[in-house]
Amino acid sequence: MPLDMGNVRRLHLVTDVDTDDTPVAVSQPSLEGGADIGLALKAAREFRGLTTQDVADGTRIRQSYIEALEDMRLDDLPSRPFTIGYVRAYAGLLGLDGEAAVARFKTDAPDEGAELRAPVGVRRERDPRLALIFAGGLLVVGAILLWNVAQRAIAKDEPPPQVAPAAASTQVQAHASNSQVALGAPLPAPVESTTPEPYKTPGLDDAAANGGSVDAAHAAAKARETADAKNGVIDPSTQFVLGGSFKPKGAVLGASPTETSGVILQARKAATLVVRGAGGQVYFARALAAGEAYRAPRMAGLTADVSDPAVFEVYGNGVLTGRLQSNQTALDKLIPAAPAAPKPVAAPVAAAKPQ
Repeated sequence: MPLDMGNVRRLHLVTDVDTDDTPVAVSQPSLEGGADIGLALKAAREFRGLTTQDVADGTRIRQSYIEALEDMRLDDLPSRPFTIGYVRAYAGLLGLDGEAAVARFKTDAPDEGAELRAPVGVRRERDPRLALIFAGGLLVVGAILLWNVAQRAIAKDEPPPQVAPAAASTQVQAHASNSQVALGAPLPAPVESTTPEPYKTPGLDDAAANGGSVDAAHAAAKARETADAKNGVIDPSTQFVLGGSFKPKGAVLGASPTETSGVILQARKAATLVVRGAGGQVYFARALAAGEAYRAPRMAGLTADVSDPAVFEVYGNGVLTGRLQSNQTALDKLIPAAPAAPKPVAAPVAAAKPQ
């Protein structure tokens, strides 16, 4: 796409290698004019009738950089090597000597980071702080030397250490070799090293005896309980007293006391408890240890699914009401009914006294 040159009267695009051979007009401003190189380039541009946008199009330099270079606003320009390249390209576009323009730029804006040489005949003064630091170091070294000398002098004045004669040492060693040490009876093993009693999973024997089936194990346990009842054998663990108050024997999980529905399920033995909502979502699931309890929240549609219903005791408002009867029980049915309000008693009417 051709560039829109606008009102450019004469534009020569040059590179670092190519130079403009067009003779410079006699009245064209030179690089030595102006207060600095930026004003000299600006005067040459205006003499040719070019705008800063024309220079930006010809040199591929941003227009803001061209304007900053003419005003010598070095803080708005990139690093110094790039700026020197911009000066060279700008001067070459105007048909001026690029190296001469760079030389004047370095004169007008010297590199502050370069090392400056001291003028001839000026005496170089040293920093007085270096002398203080050197003197302080000498004092520290002298103090260390004096401390070592003092320690050696003190060690010379101390009495020599008492050393026992060789004959006495020989007698002590002979007595130690002839002496005998009496050992008492061996101590018993500590309690931590004794072997604990192996854990026995409840119902494992019944399951093994019935081919590993859980249902068969439950059936065998019920049959054994029925046989014990006929024979008059009563398992103390199955006995309980209705109306007893709830006594925490472990952690009480579930709802807080202010959000409870009044129902508490306490496990007498280790068992699992899963509480589901009406939609089947699980609200609580845990393997309870013996003594741990679950406090049911005030929520409708909850169902308790337990591994062994006979293990869980049901408390309503802190009072024992019985035990679970099935593996799945709706907790709404276990909520105790509110006590009936007492009926108002009519006040007796006083009989009229005869006059």
